[in-house]
Amino acid sequence: MNYINPSPIKASITAVGAYVPEERLTNADLETMVETNDDWIVARTGISERRILKDPTKGSSYMAIKAAQDLINKRNLDPVEIDAVIVATITPDMNVAATAAFVASEIGATNAFAYDLQAACSGFLYGMSNASSMIASGRYQKVLLIGSDKMSSIIDYSDRTTCIIFGDGAGAVLFEGSDSGYGWEDEYLRSDGSGRMFLNIKAGGSLFPTSKETLEGGMHSLYQDGKTVFKYAVSEMTNAVEQIIQRNKIDPENISYLVPHQANKRIIDAIAKRIGLADEKVMSNIEYFGNTTAATLPLLLKDYESKLSPGDQLVFAAFGGGFTWGAAYLTWAY
Repeated sequence: MNYINPSPIKASITAVGAYVPEERLTNADLETMVETNDDWIVARTGISERRILKDPTKGSSYMAIKAAQDLINKRNLDPVEIDAVIVATITPDMNVAATAAFVASEIGATNAFAYDLQAACSGFLYGMSNASSMIASGRYQKVLLIGSDKMSSIIDYSDRTTCIIFGDGAGAVLFEGSDSGYGWEDEYLRSDGSGRMFLNIKAGGSLFPTSKETLEGGMHSLYQDGKTVFKYAVSEMTNAVEQIIQRNKIDPENISYLVPHQANKRIIDAIAKRIGLADEKVMSNIEYFGNTTAATLPLLLKDYESKLSPGDQLVFAAFGGGFTWGAAYLTWAY
């Protein structure tokens, strides 16, 4: 089913903010922690280092607040004008209490309602759909979307299949009604629940509540069947991007940038090759940040912001646990 926006209001991104911790965890550091080496990690993932929020008293909200404040300061935005705050995360500060509600209060968004969105590595992409729809409805004028994950809090650093991949970080974008006609154009979002066995944290939810057995069994750390996830990610992300290109009759030559979730450099390269995009048209910062889950897409926008111009055609793609995945088409507004 195609995404159709019947509203005359088009949502656009009008500001970007980001935050990454100062602490770097390099491949050389990992060599002292687990059986691996720099060449092996780079060849399989494209990652050289990742950022880690080491302070045990700080969670995902800390980074989300920092990213939001970066955006607010750059945009010279009064936080009371924000109508809604969405935080995409799989590492909330606490269960039950929404991290987004705390973030909104801390940044002074006193007129906003706030909620968390959990769709793993597709969280920010799904959140973009939420935020743009809210703007297109005409009920809201400013929606702040944040992706923030402290992945180091759920990683077993003796498991080389996961510890080499993930890092911590946060990014934020502001959605508003478009003055230029540029903005959110189309989306293709999908999910498949049969994939949850391949990428998950088994315990801590209602199926396997925390217990002595789950703690001793190491069931509270991230588990990934890398080969299966790789296969599905390449296939489904590519298909989603192709759907967006075909539905919107986009000439791949006119795509300014592919904005892919930063899961693995080999996945990104495979997708770009299949749709015929040159390397210079693919946003990438995985070498320095690793996979920051819900934060990868906004961190890319922050890094490439100075290279973007009004009307640039951006195609987003993501794939995450669940399985969740999708692609979207946005024309840059500033």
